[in-house]
Amino acid sequence: QVQLVESGGGLVQPGGSLRLSCAASGSIYGINTMDWYRQAPGKERAFIARVTAGGATTYTDSVKGRFTISGDNAKNMVTLQMNSLTPEDTAVYYCKMNIRPVWTPTWYEYWGQGTQVTVSS
Repeated sequence: QVQLVESGGGLVQPGGSLRLSCAASGSIYGINTMDWYRQAPGKERAFIARVTAGGATTYTDSVKGRFTISGDNAKNMVTLQMNSLTPEDTAVYYCKMNIRPVWTPTWYEYWGQGTQVTVSS
């Protein structure tokens, strides 16, 4: 079983920066990627960034150039550096680990409980 815990959320002014972290523990092995999602009130949960074990990254267009995702395999952590924040970035941010054990083609998904990010003056 895998457990994920997000941290680093809080209140930040527009134009400011915030760094989120997600620590993973448990039976982590095989092919894996880690994602960040976010969900604003009344909105669908949306993908924003992914990093693979090899360090390859992808971003949704709305955060590209402002957010940076990075993973640390040794520490089983993923971070999201968020710069140039706007009120539209206000949401609960969730990390997700996707794991495919080497002996199966099945992917397993694990979610954290989320951390609130509020961008406001």
